[in-house]
Amino acid sequence: MPVGRRTATSGATSPGLRLRIFTLLLTLSACDGATDAPTADLLLLNGRVYSFAWSDPDLRGAPAADAPYSADHGWSPDAEAIAIVGDRIIFVGPNDRAADLRGPSTRVMDLGGAVVVPGLVESHTHVVELGEVLTRIDLTGVDTEAEAVERVVARAADLPAGSWIVGYGWDEGAWANRYPDMALLSERVPDHPVFMRGLHGFAAWGNRRAFEAAGITAETDDPVGGEIRRAADGDPTGLLLNRAVPLLARAVPPPSEEDRRYQIRTALGAMAEAGYVAVHEAGVSPETLKALEELEAAGELPIRVYAMLSARDEGLLQTWIEKGPDAGTESMLRTRSVKVFYDGALGSRGAKLLEDYSDRSGHRGLAGGAYGFDAERVGEMMRGGFQMAIHAIGDAGNRETLDFLERIFAESPDTRAQRHRVEHAQVVHPDDIGRFAELGLIASMEPPHAVEDRAWAEDRLGADRITGAYAWRSLRAAGTRLIFNSDLPGSDHDIFYGLHAAITRRGKDLQPAEGWYPDQRMSPEEALRAYSTWAAFASFTEQQTGIIDVERWADLTVMDVDPLNVGADDPGSLLDGRILATIVAGKVVWEDRR
Repeated sequence: MPVGRRTATSGATSPGLRLRIFTLLLTLSACDGATDAPTADLLLLNGRVYSFAWSDPDLRGAPAADAPYSADHGWSPDAEAIAIVGDRIIFVGPNDRAADLRGPSTRVMDLGGAVVVPGLVESHTHVVELGEVLTRIDLTGVDTEAEAVERVVARAADLPAGSWIVGYGWDEGAWANRYPDMALLSERVPDHPVFMRGLHGFAAWGNRRAFEAAGITAETDDPVGGEIRRAADGDPTGLLLNRAVPLLARAVPPPSEEDRRYQIRTALGAMAEAGYVAVHEAGVSPETLKALEELEAAGELPIRVYAMLSARDEGLLQTWIEKGPDAGTESMLRTRSVKVFYDGALGSRGAKLLEDYSDRSGHRGLAGGAYGFDAERVGEMMRGGFQMAIHAIGDAGNRETLDFLERIFAESPDTRAQRHRVEHAQVVHPDDIGRFAELGLIASMEPPHAVEDRAWAEDRLGADRITGAYAWRSLRAAGTRLIFNSDLPGSDHDIFYGLHAAITRRGKDLQPAEGWYPDQRMSPEEALRAYSTWAAFASFTEQQTGIIDVERWADLTVMDVDPLNVGADDPGSLLDGRILATIVAGKVVWEDRR
């Protein structure tokens, strides 16, 4: 059995049984007027709580009849306080009743009117890549060699001797007349090899230990198109230009197991700070999954991780087809999905289109077997009980993905129930919009992509096809389940940016003023549900989370802005929003103490 193998909690000490006993005692004490009611571990008071324990909006975004909403007054919170025991919610309601649950050991958080929503979920992430970005030294905007070296010195103090330090962002253009050398860097950081790439990738700077590790010496020839800067005696000075950069870059080893765990912890910590209680990690390698399992076993996962196996790793798939998907829901780490690529990206013209690219005649992109899609293996994983998360960008890529799934469903009807996802669903032909709902698929989409791609997307597709691109409203109006995410680190995962993009179809610059193809905008409620309630369904945890209610997981996000009312009345203000606290399994995993 692998490290951290996940099983559902059971027996007399299970959270569910403990909660039922607690709830029974609470009910009995309320009935007989007793004053010795059980006490909460964590009590949230004076909040503006939106439980989302009401019905979904209709397919055009209008709030349900049982929603705490009126056309005259907008949205109203449906609770003020939440009480938590262990990892579960035991009370949601008014302050005065919650006060009875306070005991000598209860931690009380006075929210002072802050907004509480069901815990946010980032449902398409690459946290390993985010961890690599976050653990590199950011030298963007640094003006001097001395300042850059001091940042390296600070990082070295936190790392074991011998481990590589990687940085990026010093401006090789601005520094062109005063390039650094390895002298100061080697003096101040003698025990760690250091590699620092320039802002534009055309220069690299390293210390003596890095050059020794790379085998770059006075005898090393300059590569064609590259230059090793040298002293008078021919020794490298520590600077490489143009095609010489790979000489040092390729010496940087893949992260060690310890480094990988550190990167993952760092990334998940950043996600907690951003308000997310869970991530859906899109395409884990065996090494990443091992690190996640080890972190789970050590109790070091700050938020929940729903891991998708990488379909590009044949050995990993074979291991899991023999093992089967995780069936339980209680673990912090669960593996029951597979990330599959069907076609490429629209920007690089790799997405498969039904007709030629508007800006490249005769070219339609690649998909299916030509892009590494193994239909036989994917079908086998589906029949083995796994959820598929299939990357499909172009209108041909999406159509062929739908055709493939439809065929498997016809051959193996049981596979239809696995809540399969189409990642991005970026360009969809009008004839295929309704097929997503007909096949019971989830469209996993990125609001930031629409506002970021608008500068060139219409050039790729032309005026007609663009109407089927980033078509959130069209898909939802047809009855498709939607979830929203950022596909980080490629786009900013800030929830307020994501909500703003979904509600307005505008970028951070608030342009275009009326939104880019504004008929595809979402309501504030739909946008927030796509990052919470509906994302819970996509990971098979809608009975445990996604709404704030008794006996549910205590997974909550606290923020300083009301996304429902502000999203309707002044959506640009969402961009100024701030996460105040993130609570996962009843623990405050991040708190803004400013």
